[in-house]
Amino acid sequence: MRPSDKANHSAVGVDVGTSRVCLAQRQGDTFQYETQLNAFVTVPYSSITENVLKKESVPHTVSGAEIIVHGNESGRFADLLNIETRRTMDKGLLNPAEPSSLDMLGKIVESLVEPTEEKRKLYFTVPAAPLGSEDNLTYHEATLRQIFSDLGYQVKSINEGLAVIYSELESSNYTGIGISCGGGLCNICVAYLSVPVLSFSIPKAGDYIDSSAATITGERANRVRIAKEHSFHFNGFFADQLEQVLTVYYDEMIQSLVQGIKQAFASSRNLPKSSRPLPIVLSGGTALPDGFRDRFEKILLEAEIPISTTEIRLAADPVHASAKGALIAALAEG
Repeated sequence: MRPSDKANHSAVGVDVGTSRVCLAQRQGDTFQYETQLNAFVTVPYSSITENVLKKESVPHTVSGAEIIVHGNESGRFADLLNIETRRTMDKGLLNPAEPSSLDMLGKIVESLVEPTEEKRKLYFTVPAAPLGSEDNLTYHEATLRQIFSDLGYQVKSINEGLAVIYSELESSNYTGIGISCGGGLCNICVAYLSVPVLSFSIPKAGDYIDSSAATITGERANRVRIAKEHSFHFNGFFADQLEQVLTVYYDEMIQSLVQGIKQAFASSRNLPKSSRPLPIVLSGGTALPDGFRDRFEKILLEAEIPISTTEIRLAADPVHASAKGALIAALAEG
């Protein structure tokens, strides 16, 4: 029996990624999403600019002699002004080099998540610790928990890779490998019957590709990101230098991801003692280019990782899969 409409409205899921923040809600049988770029830029203050931004419903904040434009429009402003966006997060966590990170992340979240007085449930994603490193998520997770609690929600965190599994692997009783290729990190989770048995992250992801390609081509990383998201694909033919450079760094990222999986599987004692083949689901904005799945599969097979798979596929909706999984977890609470 599907949840009632009241239950559908009682919970939300939020994927708090380095590149984007995504809100997932459910209306009847339909999942609905809203997304904002997790970035901001500053422009000089003028009353005309402020009024135009209000008329255009562009999220912004006035701070002294500056207007801070945050969310989706910040990328467009940065491109027009030939500057870099400023980021609230770096490699999956609050950006320690950005003094405005906490305030701006709060503003971006508030542009998506409405305050509530009904104690609705909210699940938000957190990354796994980098492979071979200790968990340093305490401050990041506690800070996000406070932001959402202040908006009136009953809050719980969920591992980002596990959220992908909840979103995509109901047919295998939530057994398999969920991979979220985001901006700051690639998050990997192995679950058996919905129970996470291995989670870790790899620090090479979309931002690494953007910054590396920008260094080689002389373009700004923000402009590389826009080009990558709109036109890049794996096809063996390079129309320009940027496509060639992106291919090189995409390959390096996928190699790092696969080697990380191989290392984690070789060293983990927690993996289920089962010969059952595991499905692998790829998600996240960095997995979107045509040919990514095929390239990942080729490199995975060449690495001879000792696992058998039933399938390797993209999530039905790669950009929103983690947010959807967080929502599914929240709805399951009843």
